[in-house]
Amino acid sequence: MTRVFVIVVLSLSIISCWKQDSNSPGAQTKEARYAVAVLPTPVLNTPDFNSVFGGSDKRTLKLTSKNLIEEVEFIALPHTVFVIEERIRKGSREILRVTTKDYPYHAAGGYYIDSRFVEKRFEKPQERRRKLPDKDTIIKKLIAADGAIYVWGGNYSKGIPEMLEFYKPSGTLPNDALKMWTLKGVDCSGLLYEATGGYTPRNTDSLFSFGISVDVKGLSPDEIAKKLKPLDIIVYKRHVLIVLNSREVIESAISRGVHVKNLLSAVRAVSEIMQPANDYKGDGKGDKFVVRRWYPE
Repeated sequence: MTRVFVIVVLSLSIISCWKQDSNSPGAQTKEARYAVAVLPTPVLNTPDFNSVFGGSDKRTLKLTSKNLIEEVEFIALPHTVFVIEERIRKGSREILRVTTKDYPYHAAGGYYIDSRFVEKRFEKPQERRRKLPDKDTIIKKLIAADGAIYVWGGNYSKGIPEMLEFYKPSGTLPNDALKMWTLKGVDCSGLLYEATGGYTPRNTDSLFSFGISVDVKGLSPDEIAKKLKPLDIIVYKRHVLIVLNSREVIESAISRGVHVKNLLSAVRAVSEIMQPANDYKGDGKGDKFVVRRWYPE
């Protein structure tokens, strides 16, 4: 009987201590430090997703004069790992300010995701596996995107149907608006990013130094075209063209979306307004274009 009494007293004492500790000023609830994308996840440069997808009337997209949603930075592919820097409540929703190795670019205002696209983790997950597909697979994926619309920050041409659930528009949207709402399109570097399964850099600026330089300085458009190989990239200020074969290149342009064009004609057009160079750095870089060979021989 005495042993039972002692055990009860000790148990009550432990519970009492735990309650006092949990209510003390220094006690905090442990929160998840990481998140992993379980869906293609839009990453924005603003925490106010509602103002971008819906606005005050819940059916208006926030578009620029060029029909772009410039708040979208990129679409994180499934298994992308985020570090949670801050949690922001937006009504019943939780927006996370995050960083990720998949998008290592600085932004003064930070990057944000909707927590409904991810799964939170307490322990650091393994980073998303980056495996380069074979050349034929990449080219097939590039061609499969032909006809997709241009979406600023887009790199998932199938679109994200969950956007219609998480940010439900009021009423029925026209087809073009529906594509934009679900981010069903790609930008120029996003076209390559999608085709390589997220292996290549996401921003055009990083493509200027990706792979090795093809010596094109001082060459004519015809000479340059003869040197190009499949998957070589022609990079200039804020744009990239991707070589498909000895006759064609593919690009995603604001005015036309994803389309295939003649290689020689494309090189001639670029050469009319810019000079071929082997290095984009230095003076007058805005007037240069470079060719990079990044796919392993």
